Amino acid sequence: METPLLSSNDVEAEVHKPKFTGLVSTMKSNFFTDLPQKLRSHIDPEDPFDIDVSKAVGLKRDEKDYYERQIATLKSFEEVESFVARSQDYVIDEKIQEEDRAERAAQEIAMQISNWANVFLLSLKTYATIKSGSIAIAASTLDSLLDLMAGGILWFTHISMKNINIYKYPIGKLRVQPVGIIIFAAVMATLGFQVLLVAAEKLITNEPSETMSHDQLIWLYSIMLTATAIKLVLWIYCRSSRNNIVRAYAKDHYFDVVTNVLGLVAAVLGNAYYWWIDPSGAIVLAIYTIVNWSGTVMENAVSLIGQAAPPEVLQKLTYLVLRQGADNIKRVDTVRAYTFGVLYFVEVRYILTFDQKKRYILTLQPLF
Repeated sequence: METPLLSSNDVEAEVHKPKFTGLVSTMKSNFFTDLPQKLRSHIDPEDPFDIDVSKAVGLKRDEKDYYERQIATLKSFEEVESFVARSQDYVIDEKIQEEDRAERAAQEIAMQISNWANVFLLSLKTYATIKSGSIAIAASTLDSLLDLMAGGILWFTHISMKNINIYKYPIGKLRVQPVGIIIFAAVMATLGFQVLLVAAEKLITNEPSETMSHDQLIWLYSIMLTATAIKLVLWIYCRSSRNNIVRAYAKDHYFDVVTNVLGLVAAVLGNAYYWWIDPSGAIVLAIYTIVNWSGTVMENAVSLIGQAAPPEVLQKLTYLVLRQGADNIKRVDTVRAYTFGVLYFVEVRYILTFDQKKRYILTLQPLF
């Protein structure tokens, strides 16, 4: 049986209604039966999908790409079958609801801990900056200040998404999340540019910093290493979350670990050897900040402008529509999917069978 692959965002093709019971198994059987001998030798009997096409000898590059796409297609269809089976057997029980509530509570705790940690670390770093006079440490302190501001933005975004008025926002607030992350990332990138200007000015004017005393160095080590340890723990705690806002916090914590270590190294080396190491380290941190968070802005901007889903996703959606409506759908006319916040918004146009169409019209009549 041939299964046409969707290669465009709008698909307009008549699909003859097949028998969907055992369809994937049939397709798999036919596919592996027709495989050339060059590939059969690489099949794992326990996991037929585990084929390393790249190791096949005698196949052209285009042929390898073709078989890799076909294997990926069959895998995606099996995922759809698994999803349908789970949805048919799905029963809402108290245990699942309790797990969901516990996960949401854990996400809120992660955000609150992150915000309070930023308040504490800002106080520590401000003291370290005053004690050391290091521009690299000052850059790290400014980063903590903006962490606090940006954390407030993310927290407001989270609260805003929880409180939805369906009459005022009929499609929800899914796009609030990427908007909040974009504002957060833009503020961080702006900070990096400001630090870059200050450090470059110090290098150009040739103004050496004062040498730190032994007591100042001890304070510097204690504060910066404590801040780094706290941020490392928070990064490990937040990175496993499925919530994108918590993951944004995790990315910021990881970024702080990097900036704290680089800032400390630059400050110590600048104090012990050459003064220009300190502002040079600040410039490196600034460039890293700009590049890192500018990339985050671009990633989330895509989710707001409605970028089309890749052909593989459209193909999977088409199969799901046919799988679910096999007895009622006569033809699938169009399948569209595009980014809508962190999810996809899907549009499907299909033609129903005559009996189903009559039932559908009669059901809708009383509503008008």
